[in-house]
Amino acid sequence: MHKIIPNLWFDGNAKEAADFYLSVFKDGKVTGITYYPATEADGLAPFQKDFAGKVLTVEFEILGMRFIGINAGPQFKFTEAVSFMIPCKDQAEIDCYWTALTANGGQESVCGWLKDQFGLSWQICPENWEELNQRPGAFRKLMGMKKIRIADF
Repeated sequence: MHKIIPNLWFDGNAKEAADFYLSVFKDGKVTGITYYPATEADGLAPFQKDFAGKVLTVEFEILGMRFIGINAGPQFKFTEAVSFMIPCKDQAEIDCYWTALTANGGQESVCGWLKDQFGLSWQICPENWEELNQRPGAFRKLMGMKKIRIADF
């Protein structure tokens, strides 16, 4: 049982986001979907009328980690203050995740960071990151990269 489950706030597209993540991380799966009540009599708050009967949460699992996506409106956006690191075994895996997560409006950043099309931040790094970072000039090289190129260390 997971002790901490990230709950990701989406603006009505949590199911679309979960489907996207499942296309990127092939071992993933949706583990549950809940829906907003259809009417006030069923418990829908008046301020939630635009969500009536629509998806409330999507629970999904990727790389063995459980997430919950919640559809809750435009009030909050993702920032780089929270990101998910993917330790990759080699350059091919880095390239694969980088390409998939920056597709369809994702944005490259620096030092192996990117934002996907939903604005969620990811760090795509080699699994031997600590070792590479000890090499002379590593930090300077890293600061000059967007996608990490292992051979450049």
